[in-house]
Amino acid sequence: MRFLPLVAHAEYYSGYKILLQFNDGKEKVVDFRQWLNGPVFQPLKNKTYFKRFFIDGGTIAWPNGADIAPETLYHSG
Repeated sequence: MRFLPLVAHAEYYSGYKILLQFNDGKEKVVDFRQWLNGPVFQPLKNKTYFKRFFIDGGTIAWPNGADIAPETLYHSG
């Protein structure tokens, strides 16, 4: 079976960065600016809205339905 990374914990870091901890214990700061393109991500450019992220289904999501696949977050960098 292949490992599927899931976000276990997340906290705001700075700017558009979030400190993520995955289900294997790996921690990393991810800069989300690279994904802030397209209509669904437009509201996230407002930092107040960006900070409203939450964990849903093992990844980071926002109230408007925007999210990034957990394996993308895990391998970003």
